Amino acid sequence: MKPIYLDYAATTPVDLRVVKKMLECLTLEGIFGNPASLHVYGQEARSAVETARMQIAALIHANPSEIIFTSGATESNNLALKGAAHLYQRKGKHIVTMKTEHKAVLDTCQQLEKEGYTITYLMPELNGLVSLDKLSAALKSDTILVSIMHVNNEIGVIQDIDAIAHMTASRGILLHVDAAQSTGKVEINMLNTPVDLLSLCAHKTYGPKGIGALYLRKKPRVRVEPLIHGGGHEQGMRSGTLATHQIVGMGEAFHLAGQDMQLEVKTIKRLRDNLLDGLKSIQNVCVNTDLAYTVPHILNLRFNGMLADAVLAQLPEIATSTASACQGKGIEGSYVLRALGLSDEEVKSSVRLSLGRFTTQVDIDVVVQAIRHLFTR
Repeated sequence: MKPIYLDYAATTPVDLRVVKKMLECLTLEGIFGNPASLHVYGQEARSAVETARMQIAALIHANPSEIIFTSGATESNNLALKGAAHLYQRKGKHIVTMKTEHKAVLDTCQQLEKEGYTITYLMPELNGLVSLDKLSAALKSDTILVSIMHVNNEIGVIQDIDAIAHMTASRGILLHVDAAQSTGKVEINMLNTPVDLLSLCAHKTYGPKGIGALYLRKKPRVRVEPLIHGGGHEQGMRSGTLATHQIVGMGEAFHLAGQDMQLEVKTIKRLRDNLLDGLKSIQNVCVNTDLAYTVPHILNLRFNGMLADAVLAQLPEIATSTASACQGKGIEGSYVLRALGLSDEEVKSSVRLSLGRFTTQVDIDVVVQAIRHLFTR
């Protein structure tokens, strides 16, 4: 029997309702044409793509024309950061971000540093939030871009994107937000929040891997220099034949996320709280973040006095991780937790449990029993 899956922050299984829609876009009898073709097969595919674009835009309260399809959030982050930095470099070459960002942002910033850009990396407060005062103080006359993640993939902390966006907008600075972990967990509203660029992906929201999108604000208009050149697809921002089946999958996944979000978040919060209640009698177990500022889906726990790898090796009933799956090999523990001020020992004793749509109370009961048993042993 497979272990209980508690690594939804790494990836989610594709919802069967999404799979059904995708299967309709693969065979001769379905919508398989190239969306750029002018014949009926191509126009059917184009229609399916545009429906998905509307579904994705609806979830974040945007205009469909502001959605540019990419291969995922990593490409979206690269396109946003490099594309904006290169296009607006005459205005300045200073960028502000956080030490706790995803590697797709941090590594891209390091590349831009090699090209002569100056990057300010802000440390989070102890609860994982960025200090608005420190962010404001970091902004300079030549700052062209700020990049802040909405929901952190390791600790689940939710940044105050609305306050940050109004700060940057008032100073004429572009704001990029990595929202890969946000969709289906927290409300995103581009009508009220002046974010300029927003990275999205499908596979964190019960859609397929290999497809994502970049939101590009139209009013006031934001542009980026393309990374990929070819046939001028996606308003010239991202060339390449559109993957109809993946795009349709992403659209359906985002449609379901909007439809089910309120109930799903309540259910997952209840399960998270039950998990914590089941573990509260174990003195060695601590929570690494302030739960008042996090999504209930991501829970970072510290097993004091034990190495996280050893803990997981003794819990074959659970499939989870010690840090982000994208952190890379050769890195000991989470750089996100280090930025919060945790010691090396505390970092190496920490585990990320992430719950999702298919987590059940039975799963939680088994996990609690397994962890309790580990400590009684």
